[in-house]
Amino acid sequence: MTLITRRSILIAGTATAGAVLLPTATATATATVTAGAAKTSGGTLTVGSGETYEVAVTTRLSRLTVAAGGTLVAPAGHALTLTVDGVETGQLLTATGGTATLIRAGAYRGDVVLTVAAANDVTYETLTFPFRQAVYVDADGVDRDRSVLTAVLGGKLTDTLARGVSITSTGECFDAVFVQDAVYTLEKPAISLTGNGRCDFAGYGAAVVGDGSATTLVVDGARISTKGVVRTGVIANDGANVVVKNSSVHTRNGVLPADYQATVETPYMESVPWMLGLDGNVRATNLIGRNSKATYLNSTVFSETWGALSVEGGSGLKLTAVNSHIGNTGEYGYGTYAIGDATVRVLGSRFDVGSYATVIAGPAAVVHYGDSTRAAVAALNTELELGLTKAELAALPVRNTVVNSGRFGYMFFGAGTLTLDGGTVINSERATFLNKGQQTAITVDGSGGARLDPRDGVILQMIELDDPGPVNVDGKMMNVGVYTEPTTDPAKNASFDVTAAHSADGAAAFTDIDLVGDFYNGMRNGKNMVLTFTGSTVKGVISATTTRHRVASIDASTFYELGIVTNTVRPAVNNGAIVRLESGSVWTVTGTSYLTALTLAADAAVRAPRGKAVTLTVDGTPTTLTPGTTCTGALTLTVA
Repeated sequence: MTLITRRSILIAGTATAGAVLLPTATATATATVTAGAAKTSGGTLTVGSGETYEVAVTTRLSRLTVAAGGTLVAPAGHALTLTVDGVETGQLLTATGGTATLIRAGAYRGDVVLTVAAANDVTYETLTFPFRQAVYVDADGVDRDRSVLTAVLGGKLTDTLARGVSITSTGECFDAVFVQDAVYTLEKPAISLTGNGRCDFAGYGAAVVGDGSATTLVVDGARISTKGVVRTGVIANDGANVVVKNSSVHTRNGVLPADYQATVETPYMESVPWMLGLDGNVRATNLIGRNSKATYLNSTVFSETWGALSVEGGSGLKLTAVNSHIGNTGEYGYGTYAIGDATVRVLGSRFDVGSYATVIAGPAAVVHYGDSTRAAVAALNTELELGLTKAELAALPVRNTVVNSGRFGYMFFGAGTLTLDGGTVINSERATFLNKGQQTAITVDGSGGARLDPRDGVILQMIELDDPGPVNVDGKMMNVGVYTEPTTDPAKNASFDVTAAHSADGAAAFTDIDLVGDFYNGMRNGKNMVLTFTGSTVKGVISATTTRHRVASIDASTFYELGIVTNTVRPAVNNGAIVRLESGSVWTVTGTSYLTALTLAADAAVRAPRGKAVTLTVDGTPTTLTPGTTCTGALTLTVA
């Protein structure tokens, strides 16, 4: 028997891949058996305990029995996959942290096929993962030698298009579609994967992977659902351009191996680092590599926890969501993640997230939330090479973005730039912006109706980074750190100027917007909060503070306490509060506020609520609030 030759039209109508492409055969004497004598007869195969059976060629059976301790293997340079009635099944990882899988012991009946496919070994950092996939596509089209086509049911499969196919897996580390340096379209696929994956930095166990700078993968009308540890829905890697439209992607957590140890070493990481204030072990998507692009249009993307649209490592990455519904079905999770120099754009979308709309990890991340105007979408169509037709562009309605978060709006634990404009509305239970000691450039333009609605009344909260970081344990970076609240007051740094704006400060600018909420700088060590208001009103407290978490120490069991603090307003030590009220701006001070610099434009004002008065002292001296002036020093504004 020889393996099937490749190319041409593969499946038409409702025929299955197995029916069209796979010749019927039974196991033959060409297999190598050790430590016993496997029995084959009448389309059945039995592998006893202690036996190793090498399946030389793709083999169809009516029954397969593998005893505990029995092993099925493929020839060198190949991978072995079991399907039963068109469903990939039976495969399990041989060890926690390992890469290899074997068919587990059991009895399998029905249309049983053992597919021997050419290896698709993918190296990520220190490990090589032996990928198996239902459909492998390269520049020449579908590679039948690397594909497990018995796992492809129904629909039509050609070298450029898969339409209406169904792919189901209940084994571990099996990918549905892997596209390598090719132009390909998945139209209305139904993909269901249950069971753990292994590495979502490589895509080992993902539903759909687009890999390579020559890849343009369009996923249109897909239904993708997964349940399992790092069993990711969609991955774009190494320069690929992946466009997902009119689709749904839903992922649910699996069960981590009992001996898994949480780590930040990416080849071995199978759960979110809890130091982000999150839990979970599968994210819906991942964007990785260099110059990769992933765009989600008119689609629904949800993870249970962890994250929905992730960017993880690499450079020049572009993640975009247009007119989509993004979020988490569980209590914790983020909508998007921005690291390195990634560009993340969210236009006309709804976010229902557990913890954060976006986690900004820097050091040069750029994030924009706005409206899906026709001009903006047309520009993205050109820049990102989305391939949208004039009819598709015209059919996309213009929408604003709405975020509903169960915790914070945006969390910075790295430097980054964030812009909110158009009619964007951010609803959050806690602070809209949580800055954990990072350099920020936040811009909010309210001229299009943008609103910030934090339920706890805090718009911007600056605190020291409370991520304890990983701990080196026997040479491995493990997530076993503990955050401990400082018990002493910060010591004054005489070289740090709390009255001046520095490039590394936490800066935020607000234009043409009405704000109700407080702004707190609870930093201990050399970072100012620099706020600029133009044509805006703000009603609240703006002040340097001291902060306290609700608990004195935080570890993996209390990860949800990260970022949650109480504030006590007090004069700045190393945490200046600099306020610039530019033209047309009014600050209504609702409580005692400690600043280090206050600039009033000629037509700006500082007021107290109706029936009260606000007074200012500078270095203890009563000072008149005069438009067109700047005061620096120890400023105290009180309301009586």
